[in-house]
Amino acid sequence: MIDHVGLTVRDLDASKAFYDAAFAPLGVDVVMSVSAEETGAHAYLGYGPRADGRDIQAGKPSFWIGGGETLTGPMHIAFVAATRAQVDAFHAAALAAGGTDNGPPGVRPHYHPNYYGAFVLDPDGRNVEAVCHAPA
Repeated sequence: MIDHVGLTVRDLDASKAFYDAAFAPLGVDVVMSVSAEETGAHAYLGYGPRADGRDIQAGKPSFWIGGGETLTGPMHIAFVAATRAQVDAFHAAALAAGGTDNGPPGVRPHYHPNYYGAFVLDPDGRNVEAVCHAPA
């Protein structure tokens, strides 16, 4: 239902380093960038599935980060993981990249029996999740 979402970040370089690391296990990379010169204001980075031919969305940015005034208050965004191992790797990579643990990998049966997710706060304090809905 959602085509793409964009977030403003305090420090684009720090956020890029965080998301590059956190998204690597999920097969997601920066697939498009727009410079401050092009926008007349701030630079933006668009993340999407790697353009490897396996995903019809490959190469299309669905998650954007960019400069600007950051919003305050709680925010949660969840990203699809194909396997539970990807959820585990996302969590470890996000923590190694400076994220803050907000819920270790595990089954969340109150959502459904196969809901396997992990939660990390990004550099701006947003709750970022990777979730796998497949059985073990």
